[in-house]
Amino acid sequence: MDWTSLYFKTSDLNVFILGTGEVATRRANKFLDHGANVKLAGTNLSKELEDKGAVLCSTRQIDELVQWSDLVVVASGDREMSDYVSRIAGDKLINRADFPNNGNIIVPTSFNIGEIEISIFTNGKSPLMARQLRKKIQSIISEEDILEIELQDYARSILKKSVKDQKDRKKCLYEIFEDEKIMELIKNNQIDEAKDYIDNLIRGLE
Repeated sequence: MDWTSLYFKTSDLNVFILGTGEVATRRANKFLDHGANVKLAGTNLSKELEDKGAVLCSTRQIDELVQWSDLVVVASGDREMSDYVSRIAGDKLINRADFPNNGNIIVPTSFNIGEIEISIFTNGKSPLMARQLRKKIQSIISEEDILEIELQDYARSILKKSVKDQKDRKKCLYEIFEDEKIMELIKNNQIDEAKDYIDNLIRGLE
């Protein structure tokens, strides 16, 4: 596999999307929701995208739109125009929704559970299975898992101030994760009490 999974910051990124159909709209929503500036070239724009700040442009503006962009998304059924956009994009980041291997960026299936974002990439072999795997993953992640993440983040922020050695911090986090009292408080949704308990545990280490 030539692809490596990465997350990169998209706030204030300039994203040009060729196309305004279903796939282009999904891509636009994803980037708009993460703070990007989005312009699309096509025939029409949904009200949802307009309300989020997306801009509809003419396909006659393609050259200047590519020049303006940091990331180019090709999501059009017009193969000739798609290939032209890819060609003039040069070394820019480009996502080809039609032929992913002809680009250098993949936009995988992703979803959020609380503050967790999970992405699934089947190397282009089966979008259907990506959706099925998504359902399976969603079914096994519980509210308790989300609360455990919140408490681990809380504990890490305190430990970074009081425990200098990373290995010692890691050991403490495992002890907190396996602590039966904390497990019980999480099950009862007693997060404030769990944080107080963690405070006492960490103070005992100082």
